[in-house]
Amino acid sequence: MTAARKFQVMTLTDAAAERVRELIENSDKDAIGLRLGIKKGGCAGMEYTMDLVGEHKPGDDLVEDKGAKVFVEPSAMLFLLGTEVDFEVTKFRSGFVFKNPNEVSACGCGESVSLQAANPASLSQ
Repeated sequence: MTAARKFQVMTLTDAAAERVRELIENSDKDAIGLRLGIKKGGCAGMEYTMDLVGEHKPGDDLVEDKGAKVFVEPSAMLFLLGTEVDFEVTKFRSGFVFKNPNEVSACGCGESVSLQAANPASLSQ
């Protein structure tokens, strides 16, 4: 029997949850949520990825928050622990913003970050 987890991998602000729900509702696919991951790239070394998904892949961690579903890729899990995802609209841009405690640095353009893996033991306290 698996012990119940006491925490979610990440959380969504009201604005982020609303935007995820809008993207799913307006998708021309049979989307059930967004998949969030990390890939190597950019000048700081890593980039966040987000894609509409139609199925829950084995190993994905499902985060259901405020009526929105986000599937976290297994390889991104330790890099995203404790992250809050927001959605901001400003005069010059709109997009998801990641408030990630595992971020070590970010590039000047804001497109990539340097991340360290979280220590899961520190979250169980």
